[in-house]
Amino acid sequence: MSDKRALLLNNALELFYQKGTGTVGINEIIAHSGVAKKTLYHHFSSKEDLILAALSLRDQRYLQWLNEKLADAQSNADLIRQLFNALNDWFNDRATELGQFRGCFFINTAGESATLDPQILNRCASHKVAVRRLITDCLPQPNDKLVDGLCLLKEGATTSAFVQGDKQAALRCIDIALALDTQAPFSV
Repeated sequence: MSDKRALLLNNALELFYQKGTGTVGINEIIAHSGVAKKTLYHHFSSKEDLILAALSLRDQRYLQWLNEKLADAQSNADLIRQLFNALNDWFNDRATELGQFRGCFFINTAGESATLDPQILNRCASHKVAVRRLITDCLPQPNDKLVDGLCLLKEGATTSAFVQGDKQAALRCIDIALALDTQAPFSV
């Protein structure tokens, strides 16, 4: 990746995550990056193209961070504690690789407009699938129902931490998730 493209992409992701994709315009990204408009359009054909690239970059960073937090779990209980302690660190701005907590970039981006480009919505959805796959792959004793519960708790905690300012939401999920792990499989 060229230095100018990386600069534009990193600045766009920072601005989009802080302020939202709908409110940040191309001119603000150009001013923040200190590059010419021609340079931006040399690397990205449209704002939507830039949003897709920012989503991909955030996806890569988030999955790498989460994988590092979960990879050494020896039991489902270990994974549960590691997952929600990692989220707690993120919510409380102790996950420097993810930046200052502003909720889930994918939920925020998907929720900004019902008329978003289908590619953007698909990219947001594919991130959620990738997170689920990562949790499943790191879970020492496979259990689809537990993964369902962990993903729903993770999303709820993230939303509560951002929307309600409940920075302890992830920690309260630990006991709930541990209880799910000890229950017999259930049906919906």
